[in-house]
Amino acid sequence: MKIGQALKMALKSILGNKGRSALTMLGIIIGIASVMTIVSVINGANKKSMEMMAAMGTNKITVYASYNNGQDVFQDLYDFCQQLNDYVDGVTPNSQFDATVVYGTKNSSKMGGDGGMSYSMGGVTVTSDDGGGGSQNTEMPPTLYFGSDQYSVCNNFQIEKGRDLSLLDVKDYKQVCVLGARAAQTFFNYTDPVGREMQVNGLPYTVVGVYKEKDPDSQWSMDNIIVFPYTVSRTLAPDTQMSEFSVKAKSADAAVEATSRIIAFLTGLMGQNQEKGWDQVQNENQWQQSSNDYATMMSLVMGGIAAISLLVGGIGIMNIMLVTVTERTREIGIRRAIGAERSSIVTQFLIEAAMICGIGGIIGIIIGTLGSRIAGRLLMQMDIWPSLNITIGAFALSVALGILFGIYPAAKASKLQPVEALRAE
Repeated sequence: MKIGQALKMALKSILGNKGRSALTMLGIIIGIASVMTIVSVINGANKKSMEMMAAMGTNKITVYASYNNGQDVFQDLYDFCQQLNDYVDGVTPNSQFDATVVYGTKNSSKMGGDGGMSYSMGGVTVTSDDGGGGSQNTEMPPTLYFGSDQYSVCNNFQIEKGRDLSLLDVKDYKQVCVLGARAAQTFFNYTDPVGREMQVNGLPYTVVGVYKEKDPDSQWSMDNIIVFPYTVSRTLAPDTQMSEFSVKAKSADAAVEATSRIIAFLTGLMGQNQEKGWDQVQNENQWQQSSNDYATMMSLVMGGIAAISLLVGGIGIMNIMLVTVTERTREIGIRRAIGAERSSIVTQFLIEAAMICGIGGIIGIIIGTLGSRIAGRLLMQMDIWPSLNITIGAFALSVALGILFGIYPAAKASKLQPVEALRAE
């Protein structure tokens, strides 16, 4: 039998039993749509997480440490890191504090009434809109940080306008600051902020620079920040204890070596771990890899759970094909009697099973694509499209299931003896 003829016969059989064929496809449709949606959403979330981590900078070491008497440990850590020039590019505090920032009619204490939510990740605050149909231009109050002259190096920022914080700013307690791109837009719109004066808790601070925007197309913003020299903390926020610091390593290998040396330094300086005042030293590269591995594992687990419905759909295919074989026994007998080979019978029924699953797979892919986009918008306020590999894999899987679960009914049909088949009612 020619393949084209077999395809026509299979399509005729499917269209001749539309209701039964639709119900048979339902399990495949649900399974494919579920697998595509779950895997696409998890992959999309993981990709976004990796982009955010890359924006914050790789080869980053986060140090949590403070003296028990409340004294700042940063100067000792800073001096030690200057000795690690072969491994370290910079070190800075990442301490947040609260203050009221005012410029003209803009007041940070009056911002964020309807805006959304924000959270801190790796020393950089991420702010999201509410995703509930409100304006994406809702003004959110900036997150304020104390940093060193190496803050931008450690947090992967680049200066777009003006200059960065300098060592002289830090040493001389200068009342200056650098704005993130989103904070500059919030307070100054299209006016150049460099050289202008803002009021911070009633004290004048001059804007000396603006950081380049990291993620201009996303609702998630790491740019809504203002950075001050950490030495002015005594006037702006005297109760702030700096206990979180970022160290920028030159490479992944350098990060491993620098981590071990910083741990040894803190142990020698303050003793062993929390009992003596310091908490932990964390290599962010390892955390990022662990996060990626966890997302991959979750994708496999959730995809596997959704794939159970594919198994149920496959069993339904086998069942309906067995019914089809029974209904077409006389047809099979006639074909066998006029010389049809067993292979042509097997081919006919396998093609029919694969076609049912293939059509169900295509419908499932369409629904899965829509589901991925809807879930992405509702859960993460981002557009998610299933990758080409996932789409092709889903279709191939659906066809493979049809062939797999169609083998037994096809083999049973091919084994029918012509005389017995012709006697069947």
